[in-house]
Amino acid sequence: MINFPKVAIVILNWNGQKYLEKFLPSVVASTYPNLELIVGDNSSTDDSVIYLTEYFPNVKIIQNDSNYGFAGGYNRILSQVDADYFILLNSDVEVTSDWIEPVIQLMESDIKIAAAQPKLLSYTDKHLFEYAGAAGGFIDLLGYPFCRGRIFDTIEIDEGQYDQPSEIFWASGAAFFIKKQIWVEGGGLDEYFFAHMEEIDLCWRLKNKGYKIMYCPDSKVYHVGGGTLSAESPFKTYLNFRNNLVMLLKNLPLKRSILIIFIRFWLDLLSIVKYIIDGRPKNALAISKAHYSFLKDLIQNKIHRAAKNSTPSKTGLFKGSIVWAYFIRRKERFTELRNIF
Repeated sequence: MINFPKVAIVILNWNGQKYLEKFLPSVVASTYPNLELIVGDNSSTDDSVIYLTEYFPNVKIIQNDSNYGFAGGYNRILSQVDADYFILLNSDVEVTSDWIEPVIQLMESDIKIAAAQPKLLSYTDKHLFEYAGAAGGFIDLLGYPFCRGRIFDTIEIDEGQYDQPSEIFWASGAAFFIKKQIWVEGGGLDEYFFAHMEEIDLCWRLKNKGYKIMYCPDSKVYHVGGGTLSAESPFKTYLNFRNNLVMLLKNLPLKRSILIIFIRFWLDLLSIVKYIIDGRPKNALAISKAHYSFLKDLIQNKIHRAAKNSTPSKTGLFKGSIVWAYFIRRKERFTELRNIF
């Protein structure tokens, strides 16, 4: 008899009725046999809950009493879910019917595998990788995250070039598989982040404990992206810049984190100048606010460093600068990069 671990798909929703209407039917059609589907509502003000109750009575609804963001919202919802595996799935993702089985099979093959992601493709052009996850997440020496299949604004066509299961540095929060036991052990998502890069921080913490993060190309999903905050949003800019600094401080050795953060402050200054030149002063101001918030909260001891393992996994780390490689050396495709652990 084949053993199918219990899997819970948890979609965190905030005013996303239009996405639930469009994409939830594909999730309901998933063929995995031991599955529970849950929508965690982050105190929506639209008719999401009414819609679910009327049209999807078999979908379990768990409601938060406020909008706690991606991190806090998921922490509160998942504390009420019992399963062997959690899948954190964005509401703007279309899935194929058999998308779960290959990832669970891969994760069951090794007790050291903590988390994984499927291949993320663009919903609007299904031949392209998707910005938020593509074929798995990587990070460079200065803490800049990027994806195999997407480096900055260059997005590759999926031509089967990344069709081997492989270890990565971080898995995308758009379709994030994790073993419940390890979710609990890792303490879930850091609620300080609110949204953006919290899944990278969690993956980094797990890698510092010696766990593996994997990419499974045999599973494909299609992501719209930007459903809650658009790429142009100053608030998104603020979160990305602040949270990246926090992530570095938490997960790097202390002396190295101080050096890297010092360098990043100067590089962020260049980003401020670029935003001003591009006519986006609100985004430039958002970076300044991110720096101020980071320093203030550091002084007030609101940022806590993560526990380290004596032999953390470096797989998925690019031993150079992705900014230098992309903008100066014109290395726009992942296959052109070298020196990756």
